[in-house]
Amino acid sequence: MDKCIIPINAVEDIFPEYLGTPIERLLKYHNLEFPYDTYKHAELLIGMCMDYRKHLRIPDNFAYIMRTGGGNLRYSEFKVSYAIAIGGVNSIALIGHDNCGMVNLMSKKEKFVQGMVEKAGWDKQMAEEHFTHFVPMFEIGNELDFVLSEAKRIRNRYPKILVAPMFYSMSNKTLALLKES
Repeated sequence: MDKCIIPINAVEDIFPEYLGTPIERLLKYHNLEFPYDTYKHAELLIGMCMDYRKHLRIPDNFAYIMRTGGGNLRYSEFKVSYAIAIGGVNSIALIGHDNCGMVNLMSKKEKFVQGMVEKAGWDKQMAEEHFTHFVPMFEIGNELDFVLSEAKRIRNRYPKILVAPMFYSMSNKTLALLKES
C-alpha cells in the first residue's frame, strides 16, 4: 500500500483536522458502521468517480454526491459553488479509487472508437475526433496524484471550505485518508 494512504479502522485513525466535521462522520458511517443520524440538509459534498463498483454507506440527506469520471470536478465547478452558496456545504470529500478507467485513456482509444461505432451508431471519424477532443480534459494520470492535486486546487478556489482527499479501495470497499506532503 502507498505510504500516503492511511486506512481508517478506528476513530483514532481519523486526522485531527477532520474531527467534529462531516468528514469524520463520513468515515464513521462508511468504514466503522456507526449508526446513522437524521439529516434535514447536507453539509458535505462528495466528489467521486462515476464507477459503478463503488457504493457509500451514508444516511439520507447527509451529502450531495457528484459522480464524474475520475472524480474530476474541474468541469463541474458551478455545481460545487451552488452546493456551497445555496446548499450550505462546508466540507468536500474528494474520493479517488484504484483501477480507475480515467487513467491512461490513450490506451483505450481503439476500444472507445469501436464502441461508439458499434453501440452508438457513430462513424469512425466522428468517434475519433470526439475521443481526441475530450481526452485532455478527462485524463487524470495517477489516481493518487490526481486526488491530491484536485484537493489543493479546490482549497485554493474555496479557502473557507474543508477539503479532504480520500481513497476508496475496490478490494475491501473502505475509505482511507490521503496524507499530503
